Amino acid sequence: MAATASVRRDGDALAFAGALSRDAVAALWPQARQALPGVQRFDLSMVSSVDSAGLALLAELAQRAGGVSVDGDPPGLDGLRRAYRLSPTLSFAQA
Repeated sequence: MAATASVRRDGDALAFAGALSRDAVAALWPQARQALPGVQRFDLSMVSSVDSAGLALLAELAQRAGGVSVDGDPPGLDGLRRAYRLSPTLSFAQA
């Protein structure tokens, strides 16, 4: 059984944990959006995996925050990020 996904504010970071998957995104969205003002980074060090829905959540939050740095490299993140042509900061990479 996959770990329950969660998000919490930790200083200037949103700290995510568990699997950022399609099943988790709907529950995480309102919590993450409410905690977003002033966030400068995402801490993904406790994330067990990321699927395309999880990446979409992170990219949307990063855009709304005006750009963030990303700490941690959970399984699935790098491959999806490159497939969708997102930079390491989860913004759209320039061609």
